[in-house]
Amino acid sequence: MQRASDPRITAGIAALAAITLLIGGAFAGMLIEGAHDFSGAWAAFDPYLLRVVRFTLWQAVLSTLLSVVPALFVARALSRHPRFFGRAFILQLFAVPLALPAIVAALGILALYGRAGYFSGLFSIAGGQGWPGIYGLSGILVAHVFFNLPLGVRLFLEALQTIQADQWRLASQLGMGARPAFRLIEWPVLRAALPGVAGLVFMLCITSFTIVLTLGGGPAATTLEVGIYQALRFDFDPARAVALTLLQIALTFVVVLALMRLGANVVGDANLPVAPRRHLRVSGSEATLNAVLIVLALLFVAGPMAATVTAGLGADLGRLAGETAVRQATLTSAALAFLSALLSVMLSLALTMARRALALSRRTGPKTLLEHATDTGAGFVLVVPPIVIGAGWFLLLRHAGDVFAIAPVMVATVNAIMAMPFALRAVRSAYDAASERHERLCAQLGISGWARLWLIDWPSLRRPLATAFAFAMALSLGDLGVIALFGSDSVQTLPYLLLARMGSYRTQDAAGLALLLGVVCLALVLAADRLGRGMVVRD
Repeated sequence: MQRASDPRITAGIAALAAITLLIGGAFAGMLIEGAHDFSGAWAAFDPYLLRVVRFTLWQAVLSTLLSVVPALFVARALSRHPRFFGRAFILQLFAVPLALPAIVAALGILALYGRAGYFSGLFSIAGGQGWPGIYGLSGILVAHVFFNLPLGVRLFLEALQTIQADQWRLASQLGMGARPAFRLIEWPVLRAALPGVAGLVFMLCITSFTIVLTLGGGPAATTLEVGIYQALRFDFDPARAVALTLLQIALTFVVVLALMRLGANVVGDANLPVAPRRHLRVSGSEATLNAVLIVLALLFVAGPMAATVTAGLGADLGRLAGETAVRQATLTSAALAFLSALLSVMLSLALTMARRALALSRRTGPKTLLEHATDTGAGFVLVVPPIVIGAGWFLLLRHAGDVFAIAPVMVATVNAIMAMPFALRAVRSAYDAASERHERLCAQLGISGWARLWLIDWPSLRRPLATAFAFAMALSLGDLGVIALFGSDSVQTLPYLLLARMGSYRTQDAAGLALLLGVVCLALVLAADRLGRGMVVRD
C-alpha cells in the first residue's frame, strides 16, 4: 500500500494545480471581460461571426476529405508493396511534416504555388491569364493536406500491419485478386480505423491557426482562432474575442469527445512501426497504379520541403546571421523552447508518477477522481487551443499592467502544457515498466522521493525523458499561437520574426529564416526519434 503522503502523489497534485491555474486563469479572463460588457459579447454574435463559424467547419471538412481519402489508398499501395523501391525513405519523409513548423511549410507552399512561385508560369499558361496566387481557401486546403495526408498514410498503414500473416498466406493460396482481398481483408481493418483517423485530422484542421493566418488571405477566409487574434491585436474588440473563444472551445470540446468515443490517437504518433507484409499477389496493372499513387503522394509532400530549402539557400544567409534582430530572436526562441520543454517534461513525469502511485494504492475498486485526473488531465488541454488560453490571459492581464511584459512567461507555460500529451507518450510506458520492476524493492528499503528518482528510476527514464524533451522543444520552437498575441518589438521569436518579414514583403529574408527554423526543428525531432528507437519499452 502506498502512503497518502507519497511524494509522487504530491508532485502530481502540484502538476494538476499548475494546469488548472493556467486554463482556469484563461476562463477567468473571459468571464471577467464578459461580465464587464455582457451586451457587447452578446452583440458579437452577428452575421459575420456566423460566417466565420461556417468557414471554420467547411475548411475542416474539406481538408479532412482531401487528406483522408487519398491517404487510405496510398497506405494500401505501400502495404501491397513491402519491397517498393525507396519505401523506407518515403515513410521517413512522411514523418517530416510532423516536425515542420506550420509557418515554414506555409512558406514552402507559397514558394511553389504563390503568385511568384515556381509553378506560377505554368498555372498562368493553363488558366489563360495571370496566376493570382494560392491565398484563401485553396492555400489552406493545400497546407492542411500537406500536413495531414502523410499522417493519415502512416496511421492507416499501421492499421494494415495488424492483419494477421495467416490471412495473407491463405489469400495467396486461394489466388485471391486485389479486389476481393481489399473487400474481405483490408477494408474491414481500414473501416475500423477510418473514423478515428478522420476525427483526428478534423480536429487538427478545426484548431489550425498559423496556416490560416499566413494563407487565409482576408476576412472571407478566417477561422475562429484567427478571428480571436484579429479581434485582440488589430481591432481590440474584447467582446468579440470572448464570443469567438467560447465558440472555439465548444467546437473543440465536441470534437475531442467524439475522438475519445472513436478511440483515436489525439497526439498523432510520429514513430509508427511498419513491418513488411508478405504473401501478396499483385498484378502488373495494379502495381503500375500503386506506383503512380505513391509517386504522386511523394511529390506532393516533398515539393514544399524542396521549395523551402531552395528558397532558403537563395537568401543572404550571412547577412541574416549578422542581424541583431535575428540573433536576438534565435536566442529568445532557444531559451523559451528550453524552458517550455523542461517544464513540460517535469509536469508529465509528475502526472505519470502520481498516476502509478495512485493505481498501486488502490489495487482494486474503481478509480478515484484524482487518479482519473492524473490519467487524462493532460489530454483535456487539447480542448483549449493555445490561442484561446493566450486570449483569456491577454484579457485578464490587460487590467493589471503591460500585457506584453509577461510574454516570455505565457509563451513558455502555454507551450509546455500543449506539449504534455506528446511527452506523456514517451514517458508513461517506460516509468510503468520501471515501477513494475522496482516498486517492491523500493518499498522494502524505504527509498522514496528524490533518492528513488535519482538512484532507481533515472537509468530507465533517461532516454524517454530525452525523447520527450527534444520533441517538446521542437514543438515550442515552431509555435506561433501565443507569441502572435504577446509578441512585440522587445520580445520576438523566430516564428514571430518570420511572420513579420512575410508581412513586410521581405520574402527572401523570410525564406532564410524558414530554412533555419525548419532545420533546427527537424534535427530535434530526428533526435527524439533516434532516442525513442533505443528504448526497450515502446508505447
